[in-house]
Amino acid sequence: MRELVNTAQTRAWNGDEGRHWSEHHDRWNAINEGFNASLVAAAGIGPEDHVLDIGCGVGQTTRLAARTAVRGSALGLDLSGPMLDRARVLATEEGLGNIGFEQGDAQVHPLAEATFDVALSRFGVMFFADPVAAFGNIARALRPGGRLAFVCMSDPARCEWAQAYGAVSAALPSVPRPSGDSAGPGMFSLADPVVVRTVLGKAGFDDVRTEAVDALGNFGRNADDAAGHLLGSGPGRHLVEQLESAGDQDGAQRVRAALRDALTPYEQPTGVRMLTAAWLVTAVRR
Repeated sequence: MRELVNTAQTRAWNGDEGRHWSEHHDRWNAINEGFNASLVAAAGIGPEDHVLDIGCGVGQTTRLAARTAVRGSALGLDLSGPMLDRARVLATEEGLGNIGFEQGDAQVHPLAEATFDVALSRFGVMFFADPVAAFGNIARALRPGGRLAFVCMSDPARCEWAQAYGAVSAALPSVPRPSGDSAGPGMFSLADPVVVRTVLGKAGFDDVRTEAVDALGNFGRNADDAAGHLLGSGPGRHLVEQLESAGDQDGAQRVRAALRDALTPYEQPTGVRMLTAAWLVTAVRR
């Protein structure tokens, strides 16, 4: 694996964050899989296509691509060793022989040039330290005319789970609200369509289009269950750390109680259902 330049994300996804997502992959898929159908349709995967899945995590979208490209192949690329270990197990359990996984940083990973027909990603492209370099590397891996399709977060004001975190900050003033800042790597770094078009244009893509897509995710059986799950993720741990750094030794309990209160309005008979608002982005390698 070539030298990793996205060091902060590498530490996170090979540490607690990667282990949490690997161990609870079914729960994270329940949150995000509502975008799968629109993403796969936008990618236009054909039966003989070779597909690259960027930031593939435990590989649900990679497996979808492999099942669609029945005479082609699907390669999942991700920084996280723990998540890729789980991805390989799941692919083997499903008997997929046209799938593979590599650990690497999309900014510099040595992908073979002009090899792939399609590149796709479900929330795996917002954390690049240098997005132009990363998308440029992805563009080189696509054949001329190859397709790019990905889902990324849009305005946090339209994401119900982001509003729930905002309610926690209102109850616990030392906790900051989620930011929609596009100035650097982060969950909302591609929330501005102008930024998306600029980055992809510089990276070698044409015909860049953004379409607003929303999906309901299932965050847990009830508000308390969902709060406990979210506390194990990076944003949840960050909330606790903010309080503990301010001297609040009961920070975990206070955050869980505040999260539970914020999530209670979203309880339904089928679980805690919250809306994620995203952009479905498509482009073509020039």
